[in-house]
Amino acid sequence: MHRATPAAIALTVASALTLTACGGSGGADVDADAEQTLTVWAMGTEGEKLAEVADVYEKSHPNITLKVTPVGWDVAHQKLVAAAAAGKLPDVMQMGGTYLGEFADMGVLEPVDTRTVKKDDYFPAAWEQASYDGETYGVPWYVDTRVLFYRTDLAREAGVAKPPATMDELLKAAQAHQDRAKTKWGLSIQPGGLDTVQSFYPFLYSAGGEIIDADGKGAVNSPEAVEALETYGEFFAKGLSEKAVRPGYDVTKDFNTGDVPMFFGGPWIMSLLDENYPDIKGKWAVAPVPADKESVSMAGGSSLAVSADSEHKAAAKEFISFLTDAKGQSDWYERTRDLPANQQAWESGELATDPKLKVWREQMETARTTPSQPRLTEITSKVDSAIESVTQGKADAKAALDKAQAEIEGLVE
Repeated sequence: MHRATPAAIALTVASALTLTACGGSGGADVDADAEQTLTVWAMGTEGEKLAEVADVYEKSHPNITLKVTPVGWDVAHQKLVAAAAAGKLPDVMQMGGTYLGEFADMGVLEPVDTRTVKKDDYFPAAWEQASYDGETYGVPWYVDTRVLFYRTDLAREAGVAKPPATMDELLKAAQAHQDRAKTKWGLSIQPGGLDTVQSFYPFLYSAGGEIIDADGKGAVNSPEAVEALETYGEFFAKGLSEKAVRPGYDVTKDFNTGDVPMFFGGPWIMSLLDENYPDIKGKWAVAPVPADKESVSMAGGSSLAVSADSEHKAAAKEFISFLTDAKGQSDWYERTRDLPANQQAWESGELATDPKLKVWREQMETARTTPSQPRLTEITSKVDSAIESVTQGKADAKAALDKAQAEIEGLVE
């Protein structure tokens, strides 16, 4: 997901905390059966598709009018902060995992009733991403993780008989593709810029590293994290990954031409490849993240939250339940190809039988997320900078992460 710059975040959060203490009941709650209008904000493609589901919901709930507002990810954070400061958040809002903790800390989100919404129904990482400071503030809506995409035809040319199962095998496979299959690059991973950390997470988590530990302290310069960044940097030092930062770069184009034989990507890329590049259909596959200590990828996605000041909490919670139970999430997958956060949705249909989707489910079972923090986007931006200094040969992994650790310590709460 996209996010605001650290400077913009600092200014907007400060403004929100200055302007309002936000929170509270916002008045008497309207009964769920009463005639009412629910305001809903959803981001990106989800915002566009949710209007279709809203029409279906209104037909079975004639007392409810759903006013769905699509919001671009590029302005979502700023728009939410401004609404929180003015006390005008919608009744229901989509919350990206990187800033749920920020809004929970402001006191503008209604805690989830965990007596009716069951933690065990959802992937553990998705539930953790919707929680902050021991309380759950969102119901997981869909999940996202990263797996390895690879060209099976180019792998054969390179003499790579099976997808790499370890980070060492990944490095050797990348070299083999360049040497034998004559690909331009061996592996596409992000060299720097905004959200480079998302490209780094599979290396970090698989090595047993983390940004913030279980005690809520910065841990980005641990031996495990340093080892992960050394591995990451080796692809650039050996010329196997591209050092140039190209805004708007679309890896699927180079995957199609064969310039890039392997990359880590999210679930939406499968549809893009099928729709845009039919000539390579049957010539690519997905595999789990190669293991260091184990195979662990990042957990992303979004949850749905209710405003603490909403006067329509009962109806809002019913609508969220409709969207996030197994049936609702199966339907949402059919509409959007967003992977369900509800594990029961994976028990039938294509989600249960497609071998490619099986890879995604298995990866989600071990996926990890950085604990929610009010200033998480600022924290991860420090890691972005550390990674870039290594990929560009300006610092070694230990020095880069020591610097990031020093900067993070003042941001962690």
